[in-house]
Amino acid sequence: MATYDVVVIGAGPGGYVAAIRAAQLGLSTALVEKDSKLGGTCLLRGCIPTKALLHSADLLSEFAHSKDFGVLAEGVRLDMALVQKARAKVVDRSAAGVAYLMKQNKIEVHQGRAALSGPHTVSIAGEGGSSSSIDGRFIIVATGSAPRSLPFLPLDGRRIVTSDEMLQLNAAPKRLLVLGAGALGVEFASIYSRFGSDTTLVEVLERIVPLEDDEVSAELERALRKRGIKIQTHTKLEKAEVQGDEVVATLQAGSGEREVVRADMLLVAVGRAPLTANLGLEALGIERDAGGYVAIDPYMRTAVPHIYAIGDIVRTPWLAHVASAEGLLAIDHLAGRPAHPLNYRHMPSCTYCEPQVASVGYTEAAARAAGYDVKVGKFPFSALGKARILGATEGFVKVVAEARYNEVLGVHMIGPQVTDLIAEAGLGLELEVTAEELAHTVHAHPTLPEAVAEAAHAVLGRAIHL
Repeated sequence: MATYDVVVIGAGPGGYVAAIRAAQLGLSTALVEKDSKLGGTCLLRGCIPTKALLHSADLLSEFAHSKDFGVLAEGVRLDMALVQKARAKVVDRSAAGVAYLMKQNKIEVHQGRAALSGPHTVSIAGEGGSSSSIDGRFIIVATGSAPRSLPFLPLDGRRIVTSDEMLQLNAAPKRLLVLGAGALGVEFASIYSRFGSDTTLVEVLERIVPLEDDEVSAELERALRKRGIKIQTHTKLEKAEVQGDEVVATLQAGSGEREVVRADMLLVAVGRAPLTANLGLEALGIERDAGGYVAIDPYMRTAVPHIYAIGDIVRTPWLAHVASAEGLLAIDHLAGRPAHPLNYRHMPSCTYCEPQVASVGYTEAAARAAGYDVKVGKFPFSALGKARILGATEGFVKVVAEARYNEVLGVHMIGPQVTDLIAEAGLGLELEVTAEELAHTVHAHPTLPEAVAEAAHAVLGRAIHL
């Protein structure tokens, strides 16, 4: 039986990043993955393919308005076969890139379904009934998650679907009902409404993207409605069934009023569930909570000190970059290097719809609830030269700071390319930046990041271009 310093179960952005860092530190490393390709849900069925479809939708939107910029584009149309070809190309190249990194770092990859059959032993069930076992001095469990379903709503993969099926469609449904208005639901609504689907977005809570700042949620709802997306908040799905070639759904509003909606497809986007069943965790004394999540300490250790858990199987944000950061932390800790627990308030969150949404740190409401005396500065993209050049003037940047020292507590954005702009804010929070320091940092002109500096000036009551 082969023995390694580190065995990583799961080749997603948490697992493969942890494996690379372990190998870089000179630790013999094995990676176990059930899929034939490496990269996990993010690369194969999540972040990467979704953003590929979003890029196609963005291009379609740009061509639709190209006349505004003096560019006459005639006969522009959507070809879903080519859209899917482009998506697959990005996914395949990215997966091949991960495989190359494994070879480059001399990480041994074992394909099959893993389970913990002993404190240090990982059993691997391969194709055709084959099986093998490997040992690890340390084990990192990074098995990820799958789309969550509802007990009363059977998925058929054709009319009632998850994001997995939505990524593979060869034609946009004429009528699309999206259940769940978090990042995932909003992104697919943004994609398929621009692909031509008559789209309805339903959210049980009182606002869409409910984890974002209140003002951002309101601005995004306004923008999506402007694009023709119907939005029903504080509304729950009571039941849905397939009748012939359509889905018949009964929605109940908070007022108690019921409405029957007919659609060609119902996307269930109500979150994700951790893949922790049948791993052998309980036999080793690693308990799962009612939701299937594994408890960890600040260094990602489970109840068994040499076994770590990272990514979607622990109760931290369901974000690829969070999983990667947790993987690096786990390896630093098990290798005896300086390890610093993560500050999850400094983890950026991005929604890649049109317009984009990005945030990091406290929302205004959360900062007040935490006891801070809050000052807020906002700057609209409509007042920014570069946004006017791009014809993308919706949205704003909002800076939340505490009043005594003007330390920045959170930054919230909606508008053009804000999923890239948020990096500056994340660095600022990590370095405990103040509004003065952010405002006094000279930003190049004309650029979109000027909106960040202007919002910081607004915190101080002296925005220049307002």
